[in-house]
Amino acid sequence: MTRWRIILTATVVLIMGAGAIWLSRDSRDERVARALTGGDPERAPALLTRYGCGGCHTIPGVPGADGRVGPPLGGLKGRVYIAGVLPNTTENLLQWLRDPPAHAPGTAMPPTGINEAEARDVAAWLYAH
Repeated sequence: MTRWRIILTATVVLIMGAGAIWLSRDSRDERVARALTGGDPERAPALLTRYGCGGCHTIPGVPGADGRVGPPLGGLKGRVYIAGVLPNTTENLLQWLRDPPAHAPGTAMPPTGINEAEARDVAAWLYAH
């Protein structure tokens, strides 16, 4: 084998390995999110659109979700608090998603009307992204 072919082969192997690690992290995040919430993050984008979340929040990967009233919804798993008032736990997130004013009177976020199963799906998406 020529020297360049060895270098090319090694480069391809490194790139493929890095891609596998990246995919594994995303896959692991999704599995953890499903286990924490009992929800399906794949159903969440349609729910986020149906409930109009993108009117107030920027939501990565959801077309038209570019609101600036509330915080961006990506990266919630790395935050210490939900809406600055609740420790970031699965149970608190599920309660927040269903009735924000019950936990933060005066919040700009209205009661959502989302049901328990839908809240679990949205929570799974939030923790996976």
